[in-house]
Amino acid sequence: MTLFELLPSLKHGLNSHLDRAIWPLSTHVDERGRLCVGGVAAAAIAAEFGTPTHVVDEEDFRTRIRCYRAALPGVELIYAGKALLSVAVAGWAADECAGVAVCSGGELATALAGDVPPSRIILHGNAKTAAELHDAVAAGVGRLVIDSPSEIALLAGRVRRQQSVLVRVIPDIPAIDASDQKFGFTLAGGQAAGAVKRVLDQPSLTLAGLHCQLGPQVTDAGLYGAAIRQMMALMAEVRDRHQVALTELNLGGGHAVPYSSGDPELSPRALAAVIDAALRSACADYRYPRPRIMIEPGRAIAARAGITLYRVIAVKRQPGGRTFVAVDGMSDGPPLRGAKCTVALADRHAPAATAPVTVVGRHCEDEIAHDVELPADIHPGELLAVAGTGAYHYSMGSSGNLVGRPAANRRRR
Repeated sequence: MTLFELLPSLKHGLNSHLDRAIWPLSTHVDERGRLCVGGVAAAAIAAEFGTPTHVVDEEDFRTRIRCYRAALPGVELIYAGKALLSVAVAGWAADECAGVAVCSGGELATALAGDVPPSRIILHGNAKTAAELHDAVAAGVGRLVIDSPSEIALLAGRVRRQQSVLVRVIPDIPAIDASDQKFGFTLAGGQAAGAVKRVLDQPSLTLAGLHCQLGPQVTDAGLYGAAIRQMMALMAEVRDRHQVALTELNLGGGHAVPYSSGDPELSPRALAAVIDAALRSACADYRYPRPRIMIEPGRAIAARAGITLYRVIAVKRQPGGRTFVAVDGMSDGPPLRGAKCTVALADRHAPAATAPVTVVGRHCEDEIAHDVELPADIHPGELLAVAGTGAYHYSMGSSGNLVGRPAANRRRR
């Protein structure tokens, strides 16, 4: 079941030719043919802030958190800040009673500035520095995720009071090649069990539970069931070997979202059903009390809340070949080569006649969208909107070729 099945009243917020599974919930096209988000025309946003510019629909972001809560009422929600984080975004998560997972000192400072309670912050990272660990402990973050053997000693040497931690484990499932993972400890060879023992041997560290991550872009909720059974087996082993009952299981994020029409997505309700069934079975098999469950969606909350606006700079029709539409950006996010993005004309009614084009940025390897249908008469100066850019675009933007980074603007009804 999708978000629109959870909240039927939102179905009418989009015009029929805009795929409601991809664009922000408030998106519509006005009588002049202009794309609007949060009641504001994209053309007006571009005129005020220039292009390229990121636009984030605050209500869409908040609504997706609420839909997760409705589907998984007994699960603690932690927003994965690496997808998109600013002081405002951190504040939205805090307002919605979601924790925030951070991966650096900068993200930690941003979450704290957004009034996220330190106890609801989780610090990740496969190569945390001593300074980052010090700052996290000093801030009183709720959980630190142990990701490497050296980190255990590094952290233990800097803790002056009890610090709760999770050990990140790599489940042995087909979706993950454990031999090719830089994060966490494998189940095979006893790596994870060894990391657990080392943590338990540190008087200043409290092992609260385990963490795993299956993503990105997981569409099969059943994979989480397989991971739960393996994590519960390890938790039972820890209980039997060390007489310690771990009480928390963090299943991470990685929930798939669509970027073009027809793309699959992970249903929160399907995930809830799998989690509940897997826990009931595993807890009964191992005679283990039900642990506290946490999830860390990031892309699934932020991606569709965001669009990026670009100005067309040039249109090049190669004889017998492709038509290239070159826009004024692409330092603004990660490379999208091979991705199927959704692009729409944003400043006028689209004519009936369309043609396949490749939308490219201003750098050598920038390809925003390949073979997308845009008006056949598209010309320089027009405004394009790319959907699904709320996650991993603003947060991973660069200043390639010394081109400045674009503005980020929030829109709320």
